[in-house]
Amino acid sequence: MRRAAKVDANQEAIVTMFRALLVSVQHLHAVGGGVPDLLCATPHWMFLVEVKDGSKPPSAQKLTPDQEKWHAAWPLPVHIVRSTQDVIDLVLMINNESGKDRSK
Repeated sequence: MRRAAKVDANQEAIVTMFRALLVSVQHLHAVGGGVPDLLCATPHWMFLVEVKDGSKPPSAQKLTPDQEKWHAAWPLPVHIVRSTQDVIDLVLMINNESGKDRSK
């Protein structure tokens, strides 16, 4: 039986910041089984995000065993954000990747 999904206290602020930066967001936290909290998309990229509450002690920010297993099995990175600044940094990095010429 699946445990009830917990939403980190900062998830609403994280989602609000992504949307302010014109990133589409789909909540996945209710899926459970270690699936990341958010599916995000820009015009050029889709990416998964795990939200952790940066105000909690580091021991309370660790991935759960289900999350560790899921992240390890997924073939692409799962980005972990702990603050709205992490969101800004992630979107800047993704936008920078979008602008790179991949034909080289």
